[in-house]
Order: sequence, then structure tokens, then C-alpha cells
Amino acid sequence: METRIVTLTTDFGSTDHFVGTMRGVILSGNPKAQVVDICNSVTSFDVLDGALTIAHAYRYFPPGTIHLVVVDPGVGSARRPLLVTTSRHFFIAPDNGVLSLVLEQEERVLARHITAEHYFLQPVSTTFHGRDIFAACAGWLSKGLEPDKFGDEITDYVRFSLPKPKMVAERTLKGAVLKVDKFGNLITNLTPENAAALFAANSGLKLTVGQATVTGFQSSYSQGQPGELFGVLNSMGFLEIACNRGAAAHLAKAGRGAEVLVEF
Repeated sequence: METRIVTLTTDFGSTDHFVGTMRGVILSGNPKAQVVDICNSVTSFDVLDGALTIAHAYRYFPPGTIHLVVVDPGVGSARRPLLVTTSRHFFIAPDNGVLSLVLEQEERVLARHITAEHYFLQPVSTTFHGRDIFAACAGWLSKGLEPDKFGDEITDYVRFSLPKPKMVAERTLKGAVLKVDKFGNLITNLTPENAAALFAANSGLKLTVGQATVTGFQSSYSQGQPGELFGVLNSMGFLEIACNRGAAAHLAKAGRGAEVLVEF
């Protein structure tokens, strides 16, 4: 048996047995596995939130890490279980788009439909594939089993792209809030790649989100004044609307999906 890292990204939370049970299945398959939680507080049923979470964490793990991603509103349906191999990592997840942003970043991708049912726990529950299929297969993979043992290669897996900002008037760009984090920061889909002028020094731009107008842009949270909304380029490469020691979402009265208008 090998010592392999297996990460967990789920929407199961911490108040039920689900995550602990999955850990037990992995370790029963390979007692030498090292199981690491990335996040078990993905918004329930929210595939986009899961996709953002894993896409901005996986690359910081060593080569050979197995990433188990279970945000699965279609559990028990005909959606397929996937094993995805990239140049440095493995991913086991439902085929519902939760790996879309990982696949967007990787040049070499090979996806397999997991069909080898003899690696599943039996009987397979229709409500807990995280335990009976995904965790069980992660345990076997962590022992060094070759990916081709799990099923055939496919290319028609589900993918989606993040919504892109677009010009809605001659001098107005419209973006959106992708996520509200634990601190109440509004994470938008605006980046230096799609809204370069927004990040230019002394740009003089005005940004509107919810009931708030933002004209200040800082390089860190501590530079903002208490109670002041400001923009900052966050660690994921997105424009974030933040407040020093406050919740921007509350102050702006805005949440996920809210329009973000940038006036040049």
C-alpha cells in the first residue's frame, strides 16, 4: 500500500456523519492514506460553489494527490461517476460540471466513466454515492490501482464556463457576484484579463453593486477604512468587494448573482 493524499471537498457540512463515514471508507481501503479536508461547507447543492472551491485549492497539493469532490444534487440519477487524470493530480467526482474550472486550467486531461462496480461498496445506496462509490474508489486508487481499471475513457463529460462580463453600454461593463465568502466579501467575475482598466492605477472608475457604489480600490483589506466598501484583487485573481472587518454583502445588500456595473 502507498501513502497517498486524498482530499475532500463536499457540501456535507460538519453536523452529520457523512464526512467521517467517507474518511472511514477511504482508510479501510488504504490505512496509509492521508485524508485532508479542503472544504466540507460548500453551499448545499451548489455545483458552481464546489467548482470554485476545488479549482482554487488543488494546485497547492503535491503531485499524485487524489481529490474527491462530492457536490452531487443528482445522486441516485443516471449522472455518471468520473475519474479524471491530469498531469499532476487525480479527481473523483460526479459528472455534473463540478470539475469544470479544473478542466479549464489543465492542458492534459483524461476522463473515465467509473463503471467497475466491483470496486464499490455493496449494496450501493441511492442516496450516498459519496460513501459507496466515490470514497470506495478513492481508497482503491490511493493503493496504486491504475486508472484504466475503473472504466473507459470518455470525452462528453459535463462542463460549464463562468459567466463572462460584457459591455452593456458604450462606457458600462456588467459583471456578477459569483460567491459570498464567510467574511461577507463579494467575489465577482471581474479579473485583470477581462476588465484590465478596472485594475489600472488611478483608473477613476465607479462600481455599483446592490445598493452601494464603490470608488475606492485597495491592495489589502487593512488599507480600507472601517465601514467603507472598496475593491481588492483577491488571492483567486478576482475583483472582490470587501470591507475592513465588516461584511460587504450586508452593507451593499447584495448576494450571489447580483449585478456588478462598472462605469468607465
